Amino acid sequence: MPEVKILEDVCKGCGLCCDSVCPVNILVLAPDRINSSGYHPAEVTDMSKCTGCGYCYMVCPEPAIEVYK
Repeated sequence: MPEVKILEDVCKGCGLCCDSVCPVNILVLAPDRINSSGYHPAEVTDMSKCTGCGYCYMVCPEPAIEVYK
């Protein structure tokens, strides 16, 4: 089963991974959490829907997303 890991302390909350990149729309910016840099990090809403496509990884300008297949 594919898995997306968000490195929350690296994420700058740009939202690029959340903006229609994910074909199953499982990435959002966490509205209730702020990381150590003061940003709302991305989070996965339903890992069971992840296809492992890696689009989120490719669009992330920081090394904040890891995709495992």
